[in-house]
Amino acid sequence: CRRFETSNNNNNNNETKMLIPLDGLTVYFPYDYVYPEQYDYMYALKQTLDLNDGGHCLLEMPTGTGKTVSLLSLIVSYQLSKPQIGKLIYCTRTVQEMDKVMQEIKRVFAYIDAQRQHVQKRKNLCVCLSARRNLCIHEHVSQFDECSKVDSLCRNRTASWIRNTPNVASSALCEYYEGFEAIGTDAGLEGIYSLNDLKELGRRRKWCPYFLSRQLITIANIVVYNYQYMLDPKISNLVSKDMSKDAIVVFDEAHNIDNICIEALSVKLDRRTLHGASNNLTHLNKAVNDMQRTDAQRLQQEYQALVQGLAANALLENNDV
Repeated sequence: CRRFETSNNNNNNNETKMLIPLDGLTVYFPYDYVYPEQYDYMYALKQTLDLNDGGHCLLEMPTGTGKTVSLLSLIVSYQLSKPQIGKLIYCTRTVQEMDKVMQEIKRVFAYIDAQRQHVQKRKNLCVCLSARRNLCIHEHVSQFDECSKVDSLCRNRTASWIRNTPNVASSALCEYYEGFEAIGTDAGLEGIYSLNDLKELGRRRKWCPYFLSRQLITIANIVVYNYQYMLDPKISNLVSKDMSKDAIVVFDEAHNIDNICIEALSVKLDRRTLHGASNNLTHLNKAVNDMQRTDAQRLQQEYQALVQGLAANALLENNDV
């Protein structure tokens, strides 16, 4: 292990952490030792961030050697030294991995705050975003486990055409979404919010955690969400289209990206779906044929009426002569 300057500013905690000088940057590392692999990892990452045109890098570390905290410590320290740097977008594959990232982020910022007690703190906002199923707190909707079911029930309570229906019953709406809508775009939040933190905040203030998170990711300086929000065009065009071009994008466990891309751009068809599509095409074909037959009859009737009208006019003219 490499050891650098250590500090212990928390009297209630005997754990020692480290300030690591790295190529002109002070890295706030919230553990009392750093592996050589971690140091090399952070050094390579800093070299990439220093490129003027925004470089790309592919880094690999052995399992269990602390790549997550190394990456977060380096990038957060880099953001502190260069406030103009873009936000960090950290993409994970599972909710469990997202929870782990949020724990490390909290650890890094707790150490930074302890070290910078006499320095004006930069306003930080770190939020997670996951599917409605993982963030919903509505008493009825949240009891379902199927993602598509939760999405459907949520839309049935939050869609504008439902909410704008005259005399709509309040029980048909979502009180948490209505509470979120009431605050507009000024939630005035800062801090670090995991999925559970967002749900607790939502229950306390009667705000929808999902739509709150959707709003906060546009202003947060650290965003943690699933691969699909960045890679799936159907989702990214709705969620990530307003992300700044100078953002630092991290794909954790990046060896899964190819499978995620294949899944995002693939369509799964089973026999039931094909049977339903076939029935719909049969009904549509029948409706088109009926319409054509009706239109043909109507056109023939109009044509006969026109011919009869012309013949009648010709007969009248002959009689007049």
